[in-house]
Amino acid sequence: MTNTMTARTATASPAARPLLTAGAVAGPLFLAVGAVGGLTREGFDFTRNALSQLSLGGLGWIQQTAFLLTGALLVAGAVGLRRALPGSTWAPRLVGVFGASFVLDGFFAADPGAGFPVGAPEGRVTELSGHGLVHLAGGTVGFLALCAAFLVLARHLDHPWALASRVVAAVVLLGFAASGATVLAFTLAAALGLVWLTAVAIRLHA
Repeated sequence: MTNTMTARTATASPAARPLLTAGAVAGPLFLAVGAVGGLTREGFDFTRNALSQLSLGGLGWIQQTAFLLTGALLVAGAVGLRRALPGSTWAPRLVGVFGASFVLDGFFAADPGAGFPVGAPEGRVTELSGHGLVHLAGGTVGFLALCAAFLVLARHLDHPWALASRVVAAVVLLGFAASGATVLAFTLAAALGLVWLTAVAIRLHA
């Protein structure tokens, strides 16, 4: 398996490499925009608010744009995976679903709550609007697809990378399960998932 991985990585086609680069850029871009927005926008608290809520309010268009651009980059990365790993059918499809979930969430914003935007109720969101429900469903399906993609990708990676890919999938799932108790747990787990996808794309690009 290691020899297979090495051969594929070393012979990644010129057409695959820019697409893998797009996939590698997606996560850091989204996290950077979210970090800047979370640190600069009044009322936002990383321990109470999800990055998705930055799509709300007067500057919400910035995070909405980040969602759409990240989704497009992830879909491009999925195509790159398909070309870099011709023996894998499901990993590119699952990453493509993950990318599509970002595009969907770029059009359907999360609901206000937990004090953000300023003037929103201080409590957590208990009743979802139509667009909030679509946003939640999109994110749920997307991150479950990402976890599944990591498990599939593990079969195409050498031992330390394969093990790490499985561990990251488990951590993201645990973070998602813990989101009902603390938003920060999911934010950190989702960030780990995005960073690991970047690492895998760079690994395949080399």
